[in-house]
Amino acid sequence: MIRLDSISKQSGQQLLFIDASAALQRGEKIGLVGPNGAGKTTLFRMITGAEQPDEGQVLVDRGVTVGLFSQDVGEMSGRTPVAEVMDGAGDVSTVAAELAALEAAMADPETEDLDAVIERFGEVQGRFEELGGYALEGRAQEVLAGLGFSGEMMEGDVGKLSGGWKMRVALARILLMRPDVMLLDEPSNHLDLESLIWLEGFLRGYDGALLMTSHDREFMNRIINKVVEIDGGALNSYTGDYEFYEAQRAMNERQQQAQFERQQAMLAKEIKFIERFKARASHAAQVQSRVKKLDKIERVEPPKRRQTVVFEFGQAPRSGDDVASLKGVHKRYGSKVIYEGLDFLVRRKERCCVLGTNGAGKSTLLKLVAGSTAPDAGTVSLGGSVKMGYFAQHAMELLDGERTVFQALEDAFPQAAQGSLRTLAGCFGFSGDEVEKRCRVLSGGEKARLVMARMLYDPPNFLVLDEPTNHLDMATKEMLIAALSDYEGTMLFVSHDRHFLAALSNRVLELTPEGIHQYDGGYTEYVAHTGQEAPGLHA
Repeated sequence: MIRLDSISKQSGQQLLFIDASAALQRGEKIGLVGPNGAGKTTLFRMITGAEQPDEGQVLVDRGVTVGLFSQDVGEMSGRTPVAEVMDGAGDVSTVAAELAALEAAMADPETEDLDAVIERFGEVQGRFEELGGYALEGRAQEVLAGLGFSGEMMEGDVGKLSGGWKMRVALARILLMRPDVMLLDEPSNHLDLESLIWLEGFLRGYDGALLMTSHDREFMNRIINKVVEIDGGALNSYTGDYEFYEAQRAMNERQQQAQFERQQAMLAKEIKFIERFKARASHAAQVQSRVKKLDKIERVEPPKRRQTVVFEFGQAPRSGDDVASLKGVHKRYGSKVIYEGLDFLVRRKERCCVLGTNGAGKSTLLKLVAGSTAPDAGTVSLGGSVKMGYFAQHAMELLDGERTVFQALEDAFPQAAQGSLRTLAGCFGFSGDEVEKRCRVLSGGEKARLVMARMLYDPPNFLVLDEPTNHLDMATKEMLIAALSDYEGTMLFVSHDRHFLAALSNRVLELTPEGIHQYDGGYTEYVAHTGQEAPGLHA
């Protein structure tokens, strides 16, 4: 359906693709992987024709429809989310617009040639029925509901929604359109666990071809049947899911390393022989023969080393056994009651993950514990010697845009040695000149990494984390999981990343309309016990 034929592409000084080829066939569900800045978004733009390769060509079969979801959703306002989603449904939305105009014309007493309008209305209505137009609104509502919209939200003004909810509207447009090929750039960002699991099911049942990026390994693993990796300007294909790709890549690297070492040993032996006998006339023919042989040998390159950073926690001071206590807490927003008489205790060394459907009060619980919002009644108290670090979604907005990454770290730790701050920056993906970037030009992922670096350098003994993995790429997530696995303190966190939840939790709090259900054991035990991956959804 789509072929990338020997494409080359340069962006500024960086060579993104060099004579790279790949194909997307009918029914394939491909995960596009590669480090940040490798050219994943550029590849999407070349497929849609928004950019051209410098050399080679991108071939899309005639008549194939392509839908792109990207992080850049543009302006939306003045319509309901349902109308916005229906507007993206291809031919049927054009026909719907004409039908609405004809209906208005028939109701207008000043319309001339009413008979012609009525005749045209009949034709357009027939076409609208043929395209399944009358079922369209129901399907649009179904997709929006799957992505977490309440009935009330569906009928409001899309312009009043936050950026994250607008992203969901843009995603719903592509899903409703059901093009022959879907290009999804990070569709799992901004989704909660329930919406993510719904989307997983939708994409598994989608019969078109799919090319997507995602920083959520579980999500990727359950959908894709092929991986295309951007590596040093080339496109390498692996048939299988993400886990298979990781294992295959590691095996390839081990084989290449072994080959490289064998060849290096052989070369060293040959060079030693040449050096030893080059001055002897009796060995001249042998020496010449070996020199020629060495010249002809194709050298094996060592495998490219992926930059992996390791962050190690300093020793956090020990807290008391009772870390946070909520007693008789009431909280409401307007007429919406979030908590009524909530009692809850977090004990030392617990790693509590908080689960709950949209609007159940997950972030509110964290805000109450962190002291950034007050209860309407009841008490929230922290235990003795508790030193808290709170990662909130809005924390990224509080960075001073004019300060550089390094200055932001220096401002937080004026007594720290420059070397240790540079090491810290490197652990969180800011190496070399990247520490001189101003905060205002940082991407969402870079801001999240910077906020986390500031929070973890002087380690708290109680971490309260609200969606800490949003915007983080897989490598940074793995680094964070490894670091937090060795963390000696207490954690209370919300995340929609199942790999993160399973790796780090040892207690689960499930917020339900009936109250809090508590489960001993982590997220994996919760899934086994309840038979569901999220509240209200059955696996």
